[in-house]
Amino acid sequence: MLKPRHLFLVCAAVLFLNSAFLVVKENPAGPEKKPVKLFNGKDLSGWKVNGTEKWYVENGELICESGPDKKYGYLTTDKFYKNFDLSLQFKQEANGNSGVFFRSTVDGTKVSGWQVEVAPPNHDTGGIYESYGRNWLVQIPDEKEGFLKMGEWNTLRIRAEGDRTQTWLNGHEMVDFTDAKIGAGEGGIALQIHDGGGIKVRWKNIMLEELK
Repeated sequence: MLKPRHLFLVCAAVLFLNSAFLVVKENPAGPEKKPVKLFNGKDLSGWKVNGTEKWYVENGELICESGPDKKYGYLTTDKFYKNFDLSLQFKQEANGNSGVFFRSTVDGTKVSGWQVEVAPPNHDTGGIYESYGRNWLVQIPDEKEGFLKMGEWNTLRIRAEGDRTQTWLNGHEMVDFTDAKIGAGEGGIALQIHDGGGIKVRWKNIMLEELK
């Protein structure tokens, strides 16, 4: 017969092993991947220019600017990303009508996918728009419009995991949206130049962490 002290040690060992098993079971894929830089601050390596608008690097910043054609333009990642946590900084100069697309593909300058809006004040920055489809899925309420700092650096965060998409602007939650069509999407990250001309936006610190 086990002495009380020995019985206590056996029970403690069993509880420890069970706890370890549960941790492994709940996290079978292990830790998330470390964040990576999508923009190296030097050139457009890892990206593709779509359209005739201007994309260039200046002082370590990625700049998009309307060209003479004043058409839509997209800068797309070479790689597709399904589940991820993306953060970046942007500063709008002149008209800031742009955006960050995710799970998206571009054919010429026709995009298929979903956009997190980057726009002038009171025009739904942080909201979600579906191009050539259902249009606005989530617009930003008036009480959240003041979080955008026009002409200054802003931090935008986008988390897409399965059917769920969340966005934050300067640390404020803007959108928490669940949609099966978005969940089924496949594609890359894309920055946009809207048509109409007069657009210039600076980008930097584009970091992405892939999720399991």
